[in-house]
Amino acid sequence: MRLHVADAPAEIYLKLENLQPIGSFKIRGAYNAARRAKDVSAGLVTASAGNMAQGVAWAARELGVPCTVIAPDHAPAAKTDAIERLGGRVIKIPFAEWWTVIEESRYEGVDGVFLHPVENEDVIAGNGTIGLEILEDLPDPDAILVPWGGGGLFMGIASAVKALRPETKVYGCEIETAAPLNATLEAGELQEIDYQTSFVDGAGAKALLPKMWSLAQPLLNGAYVASLDETAAAIRLMAERARVIAEGAGALAPAAALSGRAGGGKIVCIVSGGNIDFSKLTTILEGKTP
Repeated sequence: MRLHVADAPAEIYLKLENLQPIGSFKIRGAYNAARRAKDVSAGLVTASAGNMAQGVAWAARELGVPCTVIAPDHAPAAKTDAIERLGGRVIKIPFAEWWTVIEESRYEGVDGVFLHPVENEDVIAGNGTIGLEILEDLPDPDAILVPWGGGGLFMGIASAVKALRPETKVYGCEIETAAPLNATLEAGELQEIDYQTSFVDGAGAKALLPKMWSLAQPLLNGAYVASLDETAAAIRLMAERARVIAEGAGALAPAAALSGRAGGGKIVCIVSGGNIDFSKLTTILEGKTP
């Protein structure tokens, strides 16, 4: 969908994954991975701040099996409540412990097939359908901006797009409080950063997953960092101009495009999700940054 802003530095298009049944793109990879798993009778397990968890919970409900979600203790209520409405069980743990679950792909004492939110190849393939749909609707984008959390969304989109239209550039977008991709690109080697929580809860981490970095590096044309104020302003602008409700991570790409840092031409911004707490949305619509 075209975002009409008279003084925009580029021709900006929005890929509205916030309109998915669970409010985010995560349903694509989660459902694909769940359907392709060999035996899910013991249930499905994932580690997620919310959106991947909703995708796995949706898939588990469709398959008639239990779902357990390991979530960081800062996960927003809007997302954990949605997980529980879908029938999932949420276990909240401190962020450092949660990151260990991400690294080890398991949580002691919980049975079921663990669907990694990022590194699972079937999850990445499901995410890749976004890239196919972009080129189906807009065959000649100059660039695609993708929010970067763990890299699974970027990998899926970039691998599909580069296979069909290699001249299209694909960039990662991070928030200033959690930008290990930009730190790694600047240093030329993997970097661990001082991760800070913010209202942008669906993207960012303290470090890149080495496997995802090695996969994404050949496809990555660069990365951008958006400030908290720029991200809040992008949420506000999309709500006012396009009646689109985006969460923090879903506004990173539009924030980068609107800033002019991504250049001109036809730029597609992935609005990855719209699961934002109403209290935070209200604050943003009032012109403030949570």
